[in-house]
Amino acid sequence: MTVTTTSTAAPASSAGAAGAAGAVRPRRDDRLPERLARSAAERAEGAQLRTEDFADWLAERRRAHRFAVERIPFAELDGWSFAPDSGDLVHRSGRFFTVEGLRVEVDEGPFRRWEQPIIRQPEVGILGILAKEFDGVLHFLMQAKMEPGNRNLLQLSPTVQATRSNYTRVHRGANVRYVEHFTRPGEGRVLADVLQSEHGSWFLRKSNRNMLVEAVGDVPAHDDFCWLTLGQIGELLRADNVVNMDARTVLACAPVADVESRALHPDTDLLSWFTGERSRHEVRTERVPLSRVAGWVRDESSIHHADGRYFRVVAVSVEAGNREVKGWTQPLFEPVGLGVTAFLTRRFDGVPHLLAHARVEGGFLDTVELGPTVQYTPGNYAHLPRADRPPFLDLVLAAPPERVRYEAVHSEEGGRFLNAESRYLFVEVDESQVPADPPPGYRWVTPGQLTSLVRHGHYVNVQARTLLAALNTGAVEL
Repeated sequence: MTVTTTSTAAPASSAGAAGAAGAVRPRRDDRLPERLARSAAERAEGAQLRTEDFADWLAERRRAHRFAVERIPFAELDGWSFAPDSGDLVHRSGRFFTVEGLRVEVDEGPFRRWEQPIIRQPEVGILGILAKEFDGVLHFLMQAKMEPGNRNLLQLSPTVQATRSNYTRVHRGANVRYVEHFTRPGEGRVLADVLQSEHGSWFLRKSNRNMLVEAVGDVPAHDDFCWLTLGQIGELLRADNVVNMDARTVLACAPVADVESRALHPDTDLLSWFTGERSRHEVRTERVPLSRVAGWVRDESSIHHADGRYFRVVAVSVEAGNREVKGWTQPLFEPVGLGVTAFLTRRFDGVPHLLAHARVEGGFLDTVELGPTVQYTPGNYAHLPRADRPPFLDLVLAAPPERVRYEAVHSEEGGRFLNAESRYLFVEVDESQVPADPPPGYRWVTPGQLTSLVRHGHYVNVQARTLLAALNTGAVEL
């Protein structure tokens, strides 16, 4: 196809774009939602790649580099060791991350107190997707990136997916490609920029900067990168383990149009309910030495729960031909079992709604964030009596095919988690299954309301953002 690049706007940081310094300008770009909608509608042809040719392109990128991941005992970790005083798993540089212990006390649920290993990584990374118009349609620069924890290793990632240690080259590796578009004012026009949480069950108060930036000037695509429309990415989100978690969370932050003028609960009421949920929960957390975490056992190759549930801490050796560093060793968290993550959906007076859960997780910065209706690993609750099983889990597991509006298996963060996968679903229900007035801690919200909340940090959790990305890209219609 013939590709024509068009430039629609100067960088947001350029005062000259709005006239003289000090001149006022519109508070919102009213054209942006329309441009995103047009990109979401373009599903077959891209500037560089047709959707039907993507699988061959990804396979070629897999053949172009050597990738290998091997489990190793802790003693073979290079640069990592257990601190003699605390037993915490630390890197000799003092950077990257540490595996520590956490004690959690909550005020609701069958488990009111527990201890666990957790990842502590105070630095804020950048998850950034670069956008550019070709033939009048926004495209997004996506990367074929290897992550050691992904079962199939290579998945579609953001343009930039880097911790501060990565892009400041603590590891003395190669420069992170395209990072200047996200770190230098004036290199692009910011479309979205928000701090978002990571997995609150495995990270302690971890945030990443989620960014969409429209490029200024030519941006040649490296061989491991390709330009895709939102619609093409939506098509790929229908497949298992293709679009990685970091890309999904950034796509959830896209400021798409809010087409709903009505909702079961007005915005102010919804915010009041959510503030009330944050206020009423008591969550106490305390960092403890990893060597003293109750109920967990350490042997030469793993740290695991005595009951065999939840997850394990393991170690791997990695080779990756297209990464900034070609080889390294590191610890990873490996969950036990496939997760199930789902929004229940209903229409009220023709308006689609999602059943959101004000979810408590020990690693959150605040007490709760809005999560999907269901976010569990079923095997962790199989031993419990029915009264103590998570609400709505059995309803999702028993959903007939005609009620499932979307289903795909997606990997969680492959840089820290090994073979961590969940079935992501939208499941339609009716009044007989879930009433308009659901149990405490749950609230019906529209997709537009969720989209408005995700523009603020620490309101919507990372699992809910995956499902929101499927909506934003047109992978599913409710």
